[in-house]
Amino acid sequence: MRKILIVGAGQSGLQLALTLREHDYDVTVMSARSPEEIRRGRVMSTQAMFHSALQTERDHGLNLWEADTVRVEGLGVSIAGPDGSRPLDWFAPLDHYAQSVDQRVKMAGWAELFEERGGKLILHGVTTADLNGLAELYDLVVVAAGKGELVGLFDRDTARSPYTSPQRALSLAYVHGLAPRPEHPTAPGVRFNIIPGVGELFMIPAYTLSGNCDILFFEGIPGGPLDCWDDHPKPDEHLRRILDLIERFLPWEYERCAKVELTDAHATLSGGYTPVVRRPVGNLPSGGAVLGMADVVVANDPITGQGSNNAAKCAASYLDSILEHGARPFDQAWMQAAFDRYWASAQDVTVWTNALLQPPPPHVQQILGAAQANPTVARRFVNGFDNPSDFQDWFLDPEKAAAYLASV
Repeated sequence: MRKILIVGAGQSGLQLALTLREHDYDVTVMSARSPEEIRRGRVMSTQAMFHSALQTERDHGLNLWEADTVRVEGLGVSIAGPDGSRPLDWFAPLDHYAQSVDQRVKMAGWAELFEERGGKLILHGVTTADLNGLAELYDLVVVAAGKGELVGLFDRDTARSPYTSPQRALSLAYVHGLAPRPEHPTAPGVRFNIIPGVGELFMIPAYTLSGNCDILFFEGIPGGPLDCWDDHPKPDEHLRRILDLIERFLPWEYERCAKVELTDAHATLSGGYTPVVRRPVGNLPSGGAVLGMADVVVANDPITGQGSNNAAKCAASYLDSILEHGARPFDQAWMQAAFDRYWASAQDVTVWTNALLQPPPPHVQQILGAAQANPTVARRFVNGFDNPSDFQDWFLDPEKAAAYLASV
């Protein structure tokens, strides 16, 4: 039986561990926190998982909260005018619903499920020195912890990493009591509010420890009015500040917030990170090699909501690569090939995400404007969040965009 060590207990690491157990691999997961510590801790992310990624969970019986979680039926785009108006505002349905489960719920539940299915869960923070000794005990070591010392094992890929600093200041709060958008009161949807020159507000229906909720998530351009979190306010002040900013820039969304309250005492988060692509093979001082996965090697800004989707797709891709490799050694050539297989689709997400971090060029403005009048355009844009590769065919290139708009 082949022995595999996975360092990190997030979406990608636990999904890979659980699916490998289906094939009787001897799998160990190392996590810095216990399931109960995860549940009692601070929220870790936003997440909006679309159909393709959700299907990977269904295929392996990992969709434990699907029946209870609010269904995200569509996505809407609004652009704020300087006077608080909405020069652009539309909503379009997804072909298949999306969902968002608080990672405190999911990762704690999956870690327990992993042990129930015969996996070994070791509660211990891992350093490079630890890995140096552990690697020789396993046929393969996968690093799925996207933060901390171990990320330093993987060199930045300069050709694929145009940014050298965070492109947004991030802040969020999980809340109960948000009223529905009056334009689609019975169809819960992600609202993508653009404040030109300032940043974005996403409002995401979700499921948390206390049931269904919403996430208020600001992405602020560095140095602007949304970049105001360096003092790390306490939760109540954090929420008040978010609401003040919504009132200032997006009055139509503020009208929905009259009764909002935090879902729990750990329901706020702020920070930022640099979008980066890293080389997938990490070399240990001993000469051993480890494989990076998901946001260890491809970390995109969350402006396109692809983090958990990428993680799920990376886990599915790595699973296929491992199973197909059989009993042969997991050498560095195989590690690079496994990453290249994943990158074949992940690169489209990276290109699209990096493009959205810049001011929208004229052809993108034309697309968003056309979507307001033409449901076909709106629906294609919205469903691209499930299939980002489609954006290469019409959204990212001015000539292809013009041809598409002319055709519809």
